[in-house]
Amino acid sequence: MRLFLCEKPSQAKDIAAVLGASRRGDGCWVGPNATVTWCIGHLLETAPPDAYDERYKRWVLADLPIVPQQWKMRVKPKTASQYKAVKRLLGEARELVIATDADREGEMIARELVEHCRYRGPIQRLWLSALDDASIRKALAALKPGADTFNLYHAALGRSRADWLIGMNMSRLFTLLGRKSGYQGVLPVGRVQTPTLRLVVDRDRSISDFIPVAYWAIDVQLSHDGQVFTAQWRADPDTCDDQDRCLNQAHAQHAATAMQNARHARVITLRTERLRDLAPLPFDLGTLQEVCSKKLGLGAQETLDIAQSLYETYKVITYPRSDCGYLPHSQHAEAASILGALQQADPALQPLAGFLEPQRRSRAWNDAKVSAHHGIIPTAAAKNLERLSGKQRAVYTLIRARYLAQFLPNHEYDRTQADFDCAGQALRAVGKQIIEPGWKRALPEALAPAKGREAPAPQPLPRLHEGLECAVSNVLLKDLWTQPPKPFTEGDLIKAMKNVAKWVQDPLLKQKLKDTTGIGTEATRAGIIQGLLDRGYLNKNGKALAATPAAFSLIDAVPRAIADPGTTAIWEQALDMVQSGDMTLDIFVAKQAAWMSKHIERCSGLQMTIRGPASPAGAAPAWKKKRKAPASKPRAKRAVKAKGA
Repeated sequence: MRLFLCEKPSQAKDIAAVLGASRRGDGCWVGPNATVTWCIGHLLETAPPDAYDERYKRWVLADLPIVPQQWKMRVKPKTASQYKAVKRLLGEARELVIATDADREGEMIARELVEHCRYRGPIQRLWLSALDDASIRKALAALKPGADTFNLYHAALGRSRADWLIGMNMSRLFTLLGRKSGYQGVLPVGRVQTPTLRLVVDRDRSISDFIPVAYWAIDVQLSHDGQVFTAQWRADPDTCDDQDRCLNQAHAQHAATAMQNARHARVITLRTERLRDLAPLPFDLGTLQEVCSKKLGLGAQETLDIAQSLYETYKVITYPRSDCGYLPHSQHAEAASILGALQQADPALQPLAGFLEPQRRSRAWNDAKVSAHHGIIPTAAAKNLERLSGKQRAVYTLIRARYLAQFLPNHEYDRTQADFDCAGQALRAVGKQIIEPGWKRALPEALAPAKGREAPAPQPLPRLHEGLECAVSNVLLKDLWTQPPKPFTEGDLIKAMKNVAKWVQDPLLKQKLKDTTGIGTEATRAGIIQGLLDRGYLNKNGKALAATPAAFSLIDAVPRAIADPGTTAIWEQALDMVQSGDMTLDIFVAKQAAWMSKHIERCSGLQMTIRGPASPAGAAPAWKKKRKAPASKPRAKRAVKAKGA
């Protein structure tokens, strides 16, 4: 019997239909040439500490560290019946085709069963990025040898065992230390979740500690040949901070008065340059979550769930848990058929028909930069889009737009920068003239702009030349305050987890991290954030995330290395080495165990104090309390009319 092992029932049903396996069996689909069975995620889980020794049922400091010599797996109780079906089928199979998701976690879901059930027959790998019939048939015709993807399993197994070592040992350690100080709750520590939590705690503290600084700016309305435009005052650098904000009120008021009394501003220099913006790459999951958070207000997990349904249920996009936005050259051959299907499925794309160039190759097609998965793109199965709910349609439209953009020209515009002298004060006006909309024609807002929400048009400048004098029609002195950092949204936090090098201070470590995958993976980041919300370490107010008192307590308690984003990124880099075969699984796990044991030895004698944050979650940021503008002099914009205006 040739057995196909899938990750989930819906995936098995789609593959079974193509294989002609239409008869329903016990936990499988049966056909003349193949049987298709499925997991329900992981059917096995790493055994808890008490599976190795009964004494570990009690949490005792002297028992730490707990490091298994022979790792044990156990069957998950909720899906035990499907495990029995898979075990029986593996015992009957003469050949196995692993058809789980094409990533290291999918590999582990299948391989842990192969090992646990002691299957010893030949193995092939079905590598799928989409579940429409055409994609399944194409993948079936190009099965990989099982050995080609085996290291993915060891990388996933290394991640799982490292999570177990850190989570089980460190959570027990800090919970027991907390109990000594009178704190009776559990203090869970995770290899990824704790550094992620620290990002939010650090951001909240920077908001709480922020002290605003007053600064001044001036907008000057100029006109020439009946066209009004705005120029910004450029203050003396000696009065500015490192962001060119004027901190000297007297200097700003003097400049405003001088320009108020002036009639004209003279063009000193004028420069126009033609700029070209390349189309953005197709989405990877993290970027999709970031954009959906910003544009649609969706949470990271909600975005992933929607994308997964577009992939599994509706089959209108490719595999969504991708960490790569590039496409293989081989995929370009399908461009014409996909573009045709997209246009046929949605009449709203008709305005693009004359601009799309199926033969165009953008920077997205680059085999050297494609990882285990390529960018998320629409499939040729696009039809009956009315089946999609509002949120599903919105996410699909964003994914589709990024793909369409690859076949449209560059976005081109002229940027003009004009510098003026006005009563001895420097002004600068910047204008933008769009020459070729290019790929921006494909954006959802360009195809169907929402009423009342159109983006403001860029400021055009009149025809200017050096020496020309423009009339001064209005002077606006603005009294402003510097603003605190913004709270993280889920999209911002996903981006921070990906680009963790930005948050690391050590220059050598920062350099090492620039090309790594950051904290977690595309497939796990949403779940990590959701777990922190579910456990009460984060609160959500609208889009904004805030750390709770328990979160501050935990981050203050654990050693800095445990919560350092740089540390977990180095671990992810080591997992990549396991995946590439440059490090063995045993060496990786031994290094993790030694690192963890060293920290237990150092921390076991600590005297901990569990305390809450400086300001309770939900309270007004401290910077708003520390300094207020004088009531007699409200800090607001005020217009100063120019003479003769």
